[in-house]
Amino acid sequence: MRFHRSNRTHAVRLMGLVAAAAAAMTVVAGCSNDDESDGTGTDIGPISVDVAKVDDIAAGLPEKVSKAGKLVVGVNIPYSPNEFKGPGGKIIGFDVDVVNAVAKVLGVSAEYREADFAKIIPAVQAGTFDMGMSSFTDTKEREKQVDFVTYYSAGVQWAQQSGKSVDPSNACGKKVAVQADTFEATDEVPAKSEACTKAGKPAIAIQKYDSQDEATNALVLGKVDAMSADSPVTAYAIKKSKGKIEPAGEIFDSAPYGYPVAKGTPLAPALQKAVQYLIDNGQFKEIATHWGVEAGLIEKSLINGAIN
Repeated sequence: MRFHRSNRTHAVRLMGLVAAAAAAMTVVAGCSNDDESDGTGTDIGPISVDVAKVDDIAAGLPEKVSKAGKLVVGVNIPYSPNEFKGPGGKIIGFDVDVVNAVAKVLGVSAEYREADFAKIIPAVQAGTFDMGMSSFTDTKEREKQVDFVTYYSAGVQWAQQSGKSVDPSNACGKKVAVQADTFEATDEVPAKSEACTKAGKPAIAIQKYDSQDEATNALVLGKVDAMSADSPVTAYAIKKSKGKIEPAGEIFDSAPYGYPVAKGTPLAPALQKAVQYLIDNGQFKEIATHWGVEAGLIEKSLINGAIN
């Protein structure tokens, strides 16, 4: 849940990152700087789904967008698997594949422009960007500034070594890896640890790492008992591990991801209809499954669907 830059798991930007330790690199091959790739050497790459322009939906685009023939999209990276740079520096990821498909439905292209996370919404308000795409959590507070088109449900998800048993609601005395400066590192796991000590039980030994790759590798190597991250981040890590790690418990504290657009713009209903078209016709599921994040699929896209 990307509430703001310091809550990076929501990543942390989830989702620069530091290369994993050499020993860990032998477990998850080819770890590298997350500014250059997803940091894992994984062969998971972009997917292009079969979808064409839908005239009835495209007709709802603002004149500025239809005349330009493109959506200008503000994005902040890295946040694997949602948005990050692949080989050659191209911005790729789950979010990117979805927006590319949305653009096809609307009969335009998507032009991605990098920006600081905190500057994307102001740039959308100013008209510099048509929309934002950076794993934004749709919140009531943000809806005062911009409208949101929801497309995914993300929460917190723990992982454990395959075959082990860790209960996120009773992890007292366990070693738990988190990425530094994420919601999990600053709020979620510390709150669980405090509950342990108040109950007279051992605190959780919170192990903070500079990058999510390092946190994941620590779990793969057995240096920690579990890790906590945003649900799409954890799902992606599990898929990359090829059976070495698995979910620990269910996803909790879920909230919708949304695309921020200017208040009152006709782009919001056009985007909502395009997202819903992809959901209804299976292309959205195809993309999510490809990236291993299908657990957060939603049935209905909403305009301003914040829970809190």
